[in-house]
Amino acid sequence: MRRVSTLFPLLLATTTPAIAQTAPETTASMPKIAYPQTRRVDVVEEQFGVKVADPYRWLENDVRNDPEVAAWVAAENKVTDAYLDTLPGRDVFAARIRQLFDYERFGAPTKKGGRYFYMHNSGLQNQAVLWVRDTLTGPGRILIDPNGWAKDGATALAEWLPSDDGKYLIYSIQDGGTDWRTVKVIDVATGKETGDEVSWAKYTMGASWAKDGSGFFYSRYPEPPADAKYTALNENHRVYFHKLGTPQSEDRLVYATPDKPKLGHYAGITDDGRYLVIGTSEGTDNKNMVHIIDLSDPEWKPKAIIPELKNDWSAIGNEGSVFYFSTDAGAPRQRIVSVDIASADLTPKEIVPQSDATLGGATIVGGWLVLSYLVDAKTEVRRYTLDGKADGKVALPGIGTASGFGGDQKDTETFFAFTSFNAPTTIYRYDVATGKATPWAQPKVAFNPADYVVEQRFFASKDGTKVPMFVVRHKDTKGPAPTLLWAYGGFNIAYTPAFSASRIAWMEQGGVFVLANIRGGGEYGKAWHDGGRLQNKQNVFDDFIGAGEYLIREGITGKDQLAIQGGSNGGLLVGAVVNQRPDLFAAALPAVGVMDMLRFDRWTAGRYWVDDYGYPNKEADFRTLWSYSPYHNIRGGRSYPAILATTADTDDRVVPGHTFKYAAALQAADIGDKPHLVRIETRAGHGSGKPTDKVIEEASDLWAFAARWTGLEVKPRK
Repeated sequence: MRRVSTLFPLLLATTTPAIAQTAPETTASMPKIAYPQTRRVDVVEEQFGVKVADPYRWLENDVRNDPEVAAWVAAENKVTDAYLDTLPGRDVFAARIRQLFDYERFGAPTKKGGRYFYMHNSGLQNQAVLWVRDTLTGPGRILIDPNGWAKDGATALAEWLPSDDGKYLIYSIQDGGTDWRTVKVIDVATGKETGDEVSWAKYTMGASWAKDGSGFFYSRYPEPPADAKYTALNENHRVYFHKLGTPQSEDRLVYATPDKPKLGHYAGITDDGRYLVIGTSEGTDNKNMVHIIDLSDPEWKPKAIIPELKNDWSAIGNEGSVFYFSTDAGAPRQRIVSVDIASADLTPKEIVPQSDATLGGATIVGGWLVLSYLVDAKTEVRRYTLDGKADGKVALPGIGTASGFGGDQKDTETFFAFTSFNAPTTIYRYDVATGKATPWAQPKVAFNPADYVVEQRFFASKDGTKVPMFVVRHKDTKGPAPTLLWAYGGFNIAYTPAFSASRIAWMEQGGVFVLANIRGGGEYGKAWHDGGRLQNKQNVFDDFIGAGEYLIREGITGKDQLAIQGGSNGGLLVGAVVNQRPDLFAAALPAVGVMDMLRFDRWTAGRYWVDDYGYPNKEADFRTLWSYSPYHNIRGGRSYPAILATTADTDDRVVPGHTFKYAAALQAADIGDKPHLVRIETRAGHGSGKPTDKVIEEASDLWAFAARWTGLEVKPRK
């Protein structure tokens, strides 16, 4: 079965390089930017004795419904575009990133009914295409090509799943970057739609087919008000069953908790088709309940297996009534246990105990447990028998990130993807019986991976905690060099080595890329996560600041050569550390950030994030949030780095009002003459589904901006 997770979507791309050794142009020689005049409103609310001003409250309004917000967006983009047009090297970056993107990319196949379904992008297609093969090595044919769905390429094929016999396929449509989905069904043999359609699905994880292919289970919210489609709170998540050939209005409600509207529910069917596993959670914290429905009982009555929200429980498969789970119950770095749901005693039995490494993924393939661990933020894959006996490791092609290992429990064939900073994703076929991995799809790229050096270092944070970072550069680059420092630091999410074509373009010019695995993430299990959330959130900022200080101290970069970047929760990170240490950074690139920490829980999925951030209406949490909220802590009288904030008009996860208000506050503050701009994409969302053209344009803008303010001289390639 597909692993049933309950985590709601979070906050969550060869020549000798040339480096300019001169400092960026002084602010005295720069023309002052004429920012749009942003209307201020007299909004002051007292919270726990603190008077909180919110002069740009009106910028929270949806750009589609408020002409004044739409006019502000147009005015800001006009100023930003005019500035970006002046940047040297922008065209060089755009051309090179496009060239680096132009290679075949494959996703790991899903095997059903003897057919192999996989995503493929020929290189510069705006959206990847779904292909199918009738045999492993046979010719492929296009099943779904979303590239003709919209003139601007911004309508994407999102989640998809074939039926067990490979006859039908569920697929969902993502329009303009939104998290909302429209779900349809296609006949695999003919390529024709069946006419089945489900609307207002969200966080449904691709749905789950009934074993006999008669229909599928999915999760959805009620339809929101028309004028609040992209801003309304997401509540009353429910699981339904859709029978093929019937209208959505007749779908059977399977599971709901109307008395607890904040709970969200995911459903997955076991490989034997008998059981439906429902995972329930309230926020982003890894705590969930588990109910199991015996589908052989016509009443579909759920049985509580894990009745309380105390720990993480992810079902990975079953042998009859014996279910296997990965859990952090009694094991902060996760372990594997079994539960016999037919027994009166539901006490878990330990199968694989906790390791020194962090368990990040688990599947059952061919009768073996395949477990993926994080060892200092790098993947290690281990095999075990179902009774917990160690059975060796999966040999990986190097230091990097492996993912996948899905498939049916009885099938010894599975696939995994491997990537690293200098290694584009390669798909491997893995034979569990023989332990042999062979390349199934290996890309050819327009650069030499051997020209790039990947190094892992550790530095001490403010409180002495040892924090890892990856330092990546061209082999000819010597420090100090212009450097891009990236981090996330939240929601128990681990960031590991991965390929980025756009980052190769940055490093090719002599820039360095650094990924810091700061606290708040999942690199070292629960303790690492807890050390960077709620009242400990300042540790995240201290770690990131410590990473920057280390890079300068070690001569990897120099003063006025350090740019920082992060998205979503990482955008919050960038906004917070710029306020705390504006002297440390030359440039900042916060993307789709959570910038108003006192109102984040009022829109769409924001209410889920209280597990990491706390509740703005609780005094202790309020005071912590107030202390670092990027929007509220911009202080004049200091020189800030150059800032290019990015967001999108259809981001219905971190609504763009966060960045709108933050940008307006920056531009009104006395923080120096360096540019403080906002780039607002249209027909795009939080990131997923963004067309290749928009990805390339945005990356070239960001790199040209960072190069200008870190002193990176961008030279045309010969």
